[in-house]
Amino acid sequence: MRRAVCPGSFDPVTNGHLDIIGRASRLFDEVIVGVLVNQSKQGLFTVEERIDMLREVTGSYENVRVESFRGLLVDFCRAQHASVLIKGLRAVSDFDYELQMAQMNIGLAGVETLFMPTNPLYSFLSSSLVKDVAKWGGDISAHVPDVVRDELVARLRR
Repeated sequence: MRRAVCPGSFDPVTNGHLDIIGRASRLFDEVIVGVLVNQSKQGLFTVEERIDMLREVTGSYENVRVESFRGLLVDFCRAQHASVLIKGLRAVSDFDYELQMAQMNIGLAGVETLFMPTNPLYSFLSSSLVKDVAKWGGDISAHVPDVVRDELVARLRR
């Protein structure tokens, strides 16, 4: 079985993330969306909330599942029997960092990294930017699924 991991914090998931996940789902038998548990960084949404939103918005993909992980990504890949990581690249600046990570991952555990260029519609999009726009009352409906928009707006009202 060809299995890949698509890792990230997904705080929150954007249409750019979903584009990469959907395209990866056509290339692999199974795609595992790995939600990073980062104890040193407080997200807007809890890991459980991010997992719930991801499961809802990826529900139409029969070969995608969502799990959380902590520690080294390559250890998560080993535990999931996945030999490939999927990473979306928005710009050349993403490549510099991701190349270093890819080289470390292949050296540590033989895990390959497949870089996927983002759809140009999402090349500027990031979770941080979406949160900033939403915080100031901007319309984010073109950038996130409806359920994520609703959760984000509700969270920022508190």
